[in-house]
Amino acid sequence: MAERLVTFEQDGAVGIVTLRRPEKFNALDIPMLRALEASLDEAEAAEGVRVVLIRGEGKGFCAGGDVEAWAQLSAADFQVQWVRYGHRVFDRLARLRQPTIAVLSGHALGGGLELAAACDFRVAESQVKLGFPETSIGVVPGWSGTQRAVRRFGAQVVRRMAIGGEILLAADALQLGVVDRLVETGKAFEEARAWGEKVAERGPLATEAAKLMIGIAEGEENAAAVEALASGFIALTDDLKAGVGAFKAKQKPAFSRS
Repeated sequence: MAERLVTFEQDGAVGIVTLRRPEKFNALDIPMLRALEASLDEAEAAEGVRVVLIRGEGKGFCAGGDVEAWAQLSAADFQVQWVRYGHRVFDRLARLRQPTIAVLSGHALGGGLELAAACDFRVAESQVKLGFPETSIGVVPGWSGTQRAVRRFGAQVVRRMAIGGEILLAADALQLGVVDRLVETGKAFEEARAWGEKVAERGPLATEAAKLMIGIAEGEENAAAVEALASGFIALTDDLKAGVGAFKAKQKPAFSRS
């Protein structure tokens, strides 16, 4: 079996998703996106995982979408196979039940920055550069660089990168709120891991609920999140047990509102 392009591993309460295409600086193509989606499914289902780190193997975090992978697509295929599918995978990351931390030990450009933006937190090494260079080759950010990134970083910061062509150094990105912590070269994973362990010590259900509520407030989550919160509450009640028990027994339930 060929080595997986994206892998998931569990280390205690911390899950680690690793992009493994270092020869392309972890640039994303359709097989990479599929592997990322599968790894996120593994992470969410893993028992005991309370925080998930996203990192890239080698010198780069993620160089974005692989130009060679999409340049020959028809307009219809580009829209559906590339943009919409990429959105679906990044939405999957943004809505993961566990808090997520992007480990930026290398540059995060274009789709790579969109990937980092889909995480809850970002730890960057001092040499890292971040930006949305898409318009320099005649395309636009397509995986939420003008949507989620604006909600999380602010419209003017995204204008500077996507329209003005500004590439941010990690220190500037920290000041602008694009990254949350800045560390020296070679220390991003260590810092993210330590931060993840601290997050994992907090109440897991409360943490997941807080993430959902914040997602609702910023427009990341909507109807599904509201129903998930309400259903989780109802699942703890005696009324649910009474209703299910009565259904199985083919009787009328006696609800107690407790």
